[in-house]
Amino acid sequence: MTDLVTGNNNGKTPVGAALVVGAGIAGMQAALDLAEAGIKVYLLDRAPAVGGTMSMLDKTFPTNDCAMCIMSPKLVEVGRHLNIELINCAEVEAIRGEPGDFTVTVRKHPRYVDLAKCTGCGDCAAACPIGLPDAFNGGLSSRKAIYKLYPQAIPNAFAIQKQGVAPCKDACPIHQRAQGYIALVAEGRYADAYRTVLEDNPFPSICGRVCNHRCEEACNRDQIDAPVNIMGLKRFIADWAWDHLEEIPAWDSPTSNPDDASTAPLNGKRVAVIGSGPAGLTCAQDLARLGCVVTVFEALPVAGGMLRVGVPDFRLPPQVVQREIDQILSQGIDLRLNNRIENVEALLDEFDAVFAAIGAHAGVKLPIPGVDLPEVLLATDFLREAGLRTAGLQPENGGSQNENDLLQSIRGKRVLVLGGGNVAVDTATTAVRLGAAWVGMTCLEGRGQMPAHDWEVRDAEEEGIQVFPARTFKEVTQSEGRVTGVRTVQINFRGFIDGRPDFDELPDTEEVLAADLVIFAIGQRPASECLTQASRQRGGRVIVDPQSLATDVPGLYAGGDAVTGTAFIVDAIAAGHTAAQSIGAYLQGLPYQAPQPGVPVAKLDASQAALRLAAVQPANLRLRVEFARRPAAERVADFAEVYTGFDEKQARAEAERCLRCGVCSECNQCVYACRAGAIDHAETEKFVDLQVGAVLLTPGVEI
Repeated sequence: MTDLVTGNNNGKTPVGAALVVGAGIAGMQAALDLAEAGIKVYLLDRAPAVGGTMSMLDKTFPTNDCAMCIMSPKLVEVGRHLNIELINCAEVEAIRGEPGDFTVTVRKHPRYVDLAKCTGCGDCAAACPIGLPDAFNGGLSSRKAIYKLYPQAIPNAFAIQKQGVAPCKDACPIHQRAQGYIALVAEGRYADAYRTVLEDNPFPSICGRVCNHRCEEACNRDQIDAPVNIMGLKRFIADWAWDHLEEIPAWDSPTSNPDDASTAPLNGKRVAVIGSGPAGLTCAQDLARLGCVVTVFEALPVAGGMLRVGVPDFRLPPQVVQREIDQILSQGIDLRLNNRIENVEALLDEFDAVFAAIGAHAGVKLPIPGVDLPEVLLATDFLREAGLRTAGLQPENGGSQNENDLLQSIRGKRVLVLGGGNVAVDTATTAVRLGAAWVGMTCLEGRGQMPAHDWEVRDAEEEGIQVFPARTFKEVTQSEGRVTGVRTVQINFRGFIDGRPDFDELPDTEEVLAADLVIFAIGQRPASECLTQASRQRGGRVIVDPQSLATDVPGLYAGGDAVTGTAFIVDAIAAGHTAAQSIGAYLQGLPYQAPQPGVPVAKLDASQAALRLAAVQPANLRLRVEFARRPAAERVADFAEVYTGFDEKQARAEAERCLRCGVCSECNQCVYACRAGAIDHAETEKFVDLQVGAVLLTPGVEI
């Protein structure tokens, strides 16, 4: 080793510091000897504490001495020596230079706990729901995902083990920490699970019923049998919370506001939100928590946007929608119903910023003969009037003079719905409940290509709805000015190219599907004429910066279906979060910083998933728990909810199927429990360069 004291290094003065790699008993002793000689020592180890293998031993020496009794004085001395700097949770990435002058690149893995704040009290571990075999004790005992390596550990601080981000969280547009609330449900901690859900999602009851649950498509459990019923567990948690308000702590109550906006960074700033759908209300809540005075303008007589007037009651009960809207509004948000805005940009004279979340309420018809007949309707109008009528409200435009006109137009009639998506299914199943004599659906896509979820098409067919897939529509036929059906031709459908359908018509397959009423459900567009200056695409979609959602009008932002066209509720919630972050930066005069990629996704292959299953829940191969649904003959008679939720036994059984792919579930229970504020789940990996004159390797039994 180069002489660090005399500087014997070809005439150069060596760096007066040394790096010791490996903090076992040899590394600690070497560090102490060097430090006592006046040399600055970096003592590096990949474990969260020093001690190495010897710290794992007990009364195993032939002299009957206890390993920890021997080590404890050295642990204390290493931890407090002024010439020793501990670098834990780290590895050497590269060494460059020459003896006496090395540059060592160190990869510092995130500990997720601030060493300067952590007191080692253990409150975090008591709150953590993730139990793991404790390798320090040879797997004979268990520890939590947040842990201290051993009781006498130096540094005297906890660390969090993460395998990566769980695939369910990564796949979700709002990055809902599903693994977190699932782990809490498995422990029966439903109030804690509800708090975790609300971290990301202001509409858990709604998403627990009508989400497209991309999280389940990414679930590693699908490699073994079937994905965890994540959507069902979210519904269970939310419904349980509303049924047990007395068990929800004040900071967690659906009717409380735990945030003190008086000290928030945007205190007093005024923001207008156009539209009270999921995008608008999510943005409104986030901005209110930042201290903004938020006013939401809604053209309809009820709040909720397409949640309320685009999804039938039997899929999404109105009381479920209203309770979550009320929870958001209780945070000081001003909602103005029956208030259509004709010039959005003009609001910038009164407000500091505006978010346009107008949704896609305008339906689309094909330009074929007969579409202007009075018996040809749009699904958006049909569902809106049905939703408002069942709530005892008049449609915004006044609608029919008699509240029974809608029933009279449907009852006993043959109804044909054009379209194969979820809206088409909702339209068809609503028509059945309104008394139609026969209901059919026809669409361009083949049966296996239909954009509607498979189970929704299955439910529709159970209710007697006849599906005619792979057909193009030529004409709405008529007799004496009244609809008689739709002339169709069977096709070989290949998909969409640049938004246009690609297919060949099959010869000699023309057929008229008889109908008294035709409802178009082939797409929706935003009625964005209220945006008088912002740039829009053909079809009405608002043009925005894809990251910040800013339009080309300063202070005006847009998101949700107004930008993307018809999408899913969770996509709209994600847009609301993004808009609030972007508006918050704008109002503070800061550039918008898009979220950066975090840790890798913990995606498992089939063999890895099987090993994880054996480690997490040996002999537990129970099948996925599904919701029960009412019999078709019973459910077509009313607008009551089709699917029932889990009971507690079912919920816990389903939650126990989770493989805990990311190890730490990021449920944030440790954050809530830590009185020192030491937990930082956003910490990322870092690289640092050390200048040292020598490197001493003491890695122990591992190379």
